[in-house]
Amino acid sequence: MSKNLEAEISLKVPFFDVDPMGVVWHGNYIKYFELARCALLDQIEYNYNQMKESGYAFPVVKLKVKYICPCFFEQEIKIKATLIEYENCLNIKYIITDAKNRKILTKAQTSQVAINMQTLETCFVLPAVFLEKISLLQ
Repeated sequence: MSKNLEAEISLKVPFFDVDPMGVVWHGNYIKYFELARCALLDQIEYNYNQMKESGYAFPVVKLKVKYICPCFFEQEIKIKATLIEYENCLNIKYIITDAKNRKILTKAQTSQVAINMQTLETCFVLPAVFLEKISLLQ
């Protein structure tokens, strides 16, 4: 991969994502990663609708999260998703930062594998359609 493909989104933490102390509940971070991942996939022009149309699903099979500092109600945050590997699976790194001071709040990484939706078999290399989309961006 000659360059890392990445996308960054901004978010103001909504009330419904926090606990009674105003801190983002740990499970909601996964939603934030998904939002950034969708922005990244849109940039590649291979989002979930395009995956489905091409006959593949890409379930998350591995998630690793390191919570460094909590996010709070109404805090402005940035979530960056970076594609770090795409030969056998999609490996995406995430960094959540405070929008104002850029302090790192959370780091994470996901792995997604391709599943052929006709046979329900796991693909051990990514489909050619995805690799073609990536090659156009290199």
